[in-house]
Amino acid sequence: MRIREVEVLVASPGRNFVTLRITTDDGVVGLGDGTLNGRELAVAAYLSEHVAPLLEGRDPHAIEDTWQLLYRGAYWRRGPVTMSAIAAVDVALWDIKAQVAGLPLYQLLGGASRERCLAYGHASGVDVAELIESVHAHREQGFRAIRVQTGVPGLGPVYGVASSAGGGERYDFEPARRGALPAEERWDSRAYLRHVPSVMESVRQEFGPELMLLHDAHHRLTPIEAARLGKSLEAYDLFWLEDVTPAENQEALRLVRHHTTTPLAIGEVFNTVWDYRTLLAEQLIDYVRSPVTHAGGITGLRRILDLAGQYQVRSGMHGPTDVSPVGMAASLHLGLALHNFGIQEYMLHSAETNAVFSPRFTFDDGGLRPSEEPGLGVSYDDEVAARFPYERAYLPIARRPDGTVHDW
Repeated sequence: MRIREVEVLVASPGRNFVTLRITTDDGVVGLGDGTLNGRELAVAAYLSEHVAPLLEGRDPHAIEDTWQLLYRGAYWRRGPVTMSAIAAVDVALWDIKAQVAGLPLYQLLGGASRERCLAYGHASGVDVAELIESVHAHREQGFRAIRVQTGVPGLGPVYGVASSAGGGERYDFEPARRGALPAEERWDSRAYLRHVPSVMESVRQEFGPELMLLHDAHHRLTPIEAARLGKSLEAYDLFWLEDVTPAENQEALRLVRHHTTTPLAIGEVFNTVWDYRTLLAEQLIDYVRSPVTHAGGITGLRRILDLAGQYQVRSGMHGPTDVSPVGMAASLHLGLALHNFGIQEYMLHSAETNAVFSPRFTFDDGGLRPSEEPGLGVSYDDEVAARFPYERAYLPIARRPDGTVHDW
């Protein structure tokens, strides 16, 4: 068996996706997700111009050798574009291998370690009243773990809130706004730090102690501000506090950890095990947030999570709508097999997206389970995808009250 064809597919059914399709000489088709939100065409070009020519004629079963070829053989290592491209290839090859074996992919990763993958949804509102309504709606959908976000009084639209103040514009399925330039939002950390504890108090009063609550700070706090936030939220028993500070400076998490026992989740913008080295060795975090799509695929993320497991750190794979159903399915197969699985982020894709990819994973009793059919359990409909051409889109930019660009 040899790789006959490598195709890079770009479509925008509700948002932009980059999909890699690898076809073998006997007609087996594997899919991989190479989507990098707001920089999709960089990965598409990397794949089509630099990676695809290396794959044609190779043995699709040689997954480890192919991974090392693309990582070690290119000289330029790491980074989101490179690792997303490697991820797309890696997942497509695992999809092929599992189909040839006649097994769902998780069986090739060691088999199921649990019945389903606990998932959390996103509840939000421009104010607390709207947030409470959103939490009720998510509980009715079956979620037992819910991320809660609200607008901050006086700031207007805030990233992570599904409806914006003033006009009620919705962007549940895609926060990246289509257009020539990014939208700009105002940010004030002091106002945010004053506001969040009262939000958590209101949610706990409404829903009691059993509901698993999560919150995302979106990298916007300094280490001492992050420490203050974590300490102020201890009484509300969060499942985790996410991305409290930009973690490229891994040592900064020492300060946060010293001041709070609130569990910390970090890493949705990290791509390799090297990004986690200090965080894991010093047990400065509790959950690894990297998704399969941006961390070198199943092979790359498994390396990270195997190391994390030695320090009692669990998975918390990123699962927004800029991870396609292909990437989500790969995360679920890996998550079902992992011993140190923690929780899976789950944002529902749009109807247009599902029409293109036809994902067969299921959600029930607060958890997700991958398809039992051979491979990933996702397909790609070229005819439907052709109706949704690529459209430039950017995630919003945050500026402080004085106009200074702030951490995203």
